[in-house]
Amino acid sequence: MSTLELKQVLTGHKGRVWNVCWHPKGSVLASCGEDKTIRIWGMEGPKWAMKMILAEGHTRTIREISWSPCGKYIGSASFDATTAIWDQKSGEFECNVTLEGHENEVKSVSWSNSGELIATCSRDKSVWIWECNNHEDYECASVINAHTQDVKKVRWHPHEDVVASASYDNTVKLFKEDPADNDWFCFATLSSHTSTVWSLSFDSTGTRLVTCSDDQTVKIWQEYKPDNNAGIPTPDNNPVWKCVCTLSGYHTRTVYDVDWCKKTGLIVTACGDDTIRIFREESDSDINQPTFNLVCSHETAHTQDVNSVQWNPVFAGQLASAGDDGKVKIWFYSD
Repeated sequence: MSTLELKQVLTGHKGRVWNVCWHPKGSVLASCGEDKTIRIWGMEGPKWAMKMILAEGHTRTIREISWSPCGKYIGSASFDATTAIWDQKSGEFECNVTLEGHENEVKSVSWSNSGELIATCSRDKSVWIWECNNHEDYECASVINAHTQDVKKVRWHPHEDVVASASYDNTVKLFKEDPADNDWFCFATLSSHTSTVWSLSFDSTGTRLVTCSDDQTVKIWQEYKPDNNAGIPTPDNNPVWKCVCTLSGYHTRTVYDVDWCKKTGLIVTACGDDTIRIFREESDSDINQPTFNLVCSHETAHTQDVNSVQWNPVFAGQLASAGDDGKVKIWFYSD
């Protein structure tokens, strides 16, 4: 029987905790929230402890944080319409760069796999791509106005310079750079959700995507490249993404976050019904019509909405979550 065991509750934030993000090496966790701080947690003996508090970077709620692939920098997205870049050059984390330009709250920030690009998105309906030159100089490479509503989440492809965004307009869009004019454009729109898409996550290969929504469903999307075996047409030789599976009937409120584990292939969701759920693909599942089963459900994982869940990128089965109850929790999933 599969179990999700609570290992530790991390307290200290005041108000809602919006997001948790693991360091690429899996040994450190960052969290952020309504109290305008980022908290860095690490192990002391067998227990997690707060190592540092990063304040002074933002004047309003910090909505999301993202570690750079090298693990030396943190990007933080805030309701103050800025994104801060924190570095450890002095030994302590300091905010030395502030990215400005969005007109409203910045909802999400994500580093590309190469560490050379950052994506941000905002309630102003735009997605911005920033070029980061040796972490000294950050400049806006593109402002993409493809969505018609608030953009909730941006995530990079695990291997390519392709970014996906999720929006209040019920769609997910995929962007890449056009080599002809160096500008970014939308090459795919994923439409199937009937309400706000809150979050998304690529699988380890980048050929699949999972999305979650206010419509209480989770959807699996499959990429079909030109000349694919399934015979799916690809106009203009751009890949086509199709919804190949919808998980419905499991969640009773908005699904706020989803993470596809790059190590185990397990999918975890964070829901407004205070529950964390874990799904696994059946071993004999058809790639074009996959079957995913609910293998674990932990009710009252938080006493209020679960806002964020993320698998540890290194230690299989370890999971962190954050909630409206002001708590960060460390879990361990086992079969």
